[in-house]
Amino acid sequence: MRKLIGIVIGVSIFFMSSNDMFSQANVLNSSTVAEIDEVNKVKEESDKPLEYGYIDQRDILWARMTWEYIDLNEKVNMLLYYPIDTLDIKKSRRSLYDTLLNNIRKGKINEIYETSSFSEKLTYNTIQDKLLRIDTASGGYSALNEDPNADISEYIDSISITAQDIQGYRVKGLWYFDKRLSELKYRLLALAPVAKDVQTMGRDDIQDDILLSLFWVFMPDARDILHRTKVFNEENPAFSISYDLLLNARKFNGLIYRVDNMYGNRDVNDYIKEGSFFQVLEAERLKDKIRNKELDMWIY
Repeated sequence: MRKLIGIVIGVSIFFMSSNDMFSQANVLNSSTVAEIDEVNKVKEESDKPLEYGYIDQRDILWARMTWEYIDLNEKVNMLLYYPIDTLDIKKSRRSLYDTLLNNIRKGKINEIYETSSFSEKLTYNTIQDKLLRIDTASGGYSALNEDPNADISEYIDSISITAQDIQGYRVKGLWYFDKRLSELKYRLLALAPVAKDVQTMGRDDIQDDILLSLFWVFMPDARDILHRTKVFNEENPAFSISYDLLLNARKFNGLIYRVDNMYGNRDVNDYIKEGSFFQVLEAERLKDKIRNKELDMWIY
């Protein structure tokens, strides 16, 4: 059974990567620049992510909800950060943040929420309020006092959160033991880009290092979009992978900062006060406890 599953996954990865392989080959076969991206349009439109499949509640023997923080300063996680300069990059390659925000703006991703509890739904306009700050210099107010119709555009400075300001991602997922497959599995449910508050960015009078979740995206609603956006493969650029595959295969390093618990799903730093080092140790303890659950399910 495990061998069969491995073959299915391998074949799926090949077909999901083959579209980008054809794109690379088309560079060699094109006589004009316009022909480079014209690769098997019918296949591209019908290309879909690998379906999760239905999980019966009776097949879940054990489950644990976790929240993790993905630090983009770690090398293994930088695939989610770059590229931040898109002037010379083809449209199929964008950072994870740009991919999410652009498709929210286009209405292709609609399941966006304020928190990971999915209680308050957001729109693109409400998200923009969290991403943009407009400052007016004192000279602008003086000009308006003299003439209410004065043009004060030179006194207005706008600051917005861009891809280069994203410092990490928070992800919510469920670890569960499938008794049908006798296997511990993981399902990513939601993710949120994390950055400093735009109201304090670039201000010397306010020192604020608190990181905020800008918005939470329900993963099943974004899978089609994340499947079409490719991630650069440094080992072999001809075989790029998608964000959907990258995230579902857990090709990232995350630090657990919360698990579901009887204390109202409190964070690790709510009960570990000694410092960040001990919080990291607690996160590793929680991760080991979850992973060891698969061994504990076996009875010899």
